[in-house]
Amino acid sequence: MKGNSMLVKGRFLPLLVWIAGLLIVWEALSWVLLNVAHTPLAQSKLPYVHELIATLFQYGGTLLKEGAATFGNAAVGFLLGAAAGVLLAVLMSVSKTIEQLTFPYAVASQMIPILGLAPIIYGIVRDEQISRIIISGYITFFPVSLNMLRGLRSVDLSALELMHSYAAKPWAVYTKLRLPAALPGLFSGLKIAAPLAVTGAILVELMGAQHGIGVIMLRNLYYGPSHTYMFWSTIIIGAFLGMASYGLMSLIERLVSPWQPEFRPKGGGR
Repeated sequence: MKGNSMLVKGRFLPLLVWIAGLLIVWEALSWVLLNVAHTPLAQSKLPYVHELIATLFQYGGTLLKEGAATFGNAAVGFLLGAAAGVLLAVLMSVSKTIEQLTFPYAVASQMIPILGLAPIIYGIVRDEQISRIIISGYITFFPVSLNMLRGLRSVDLSALELMHSYAAKPWAVYTKLRLPAALPGLFSGLKIAAPLAVTGAILVELMGAQHGIGVIMLRNLYYGPSHTYMFWSTIIIGAFLGMASYGLMSLIERLVSPWQPEFRPKGGGR
């Protein structure tokens, strides 16, 4: 009853309308390309939605199994990269020297194209699982450290002075003031990095791995038009994994920091 009430109030109704409209337009354009415009390889360019749904149901077990392999490795790399990013951000907030020594190199590391780095890592490690974890962690590290550092430094100066007036220990300042204040920044970085970590894992799988949604994607791309629907199904599963990772981070943020204005029923101040 509560779910129906939310739907009636229009919280999810606009989203459902948009999705339904998009699918109808997609189906109509696919029909036009195939039957009116007679576009060569029309189904490869824009396949029928109902055929895609049928393929997803038919090969759902395989897609879920390979998607789980991709998501699992991306999650491990994401957690390791996030932990490293948080640790570096805390160290940089403590010491200017550490920031001057590490931050320029952290920025420089992001100048390396991930498309070129992935085959290098895979060629050195020669292990698809470890390679996916490394690339996912590498992608996660920088946005998390940057946003976490910004959050740590967003503390209200009057609150900081109050803590100092009570002779609070540095540990107390961090646990009771800086870290809670940094949570919005931290989750901003995590929400940016989570879908990217999945993309990084898929990219490694395209280099010649044995398992993962990227492997199925590459194989069906080679087979050409005869495997169009399976190829598009892997793209949909990959997109779903990215959206699921973002949604998971949003859910955790809501549970960990429910005091943020956007999570209160009416928003606004405290």
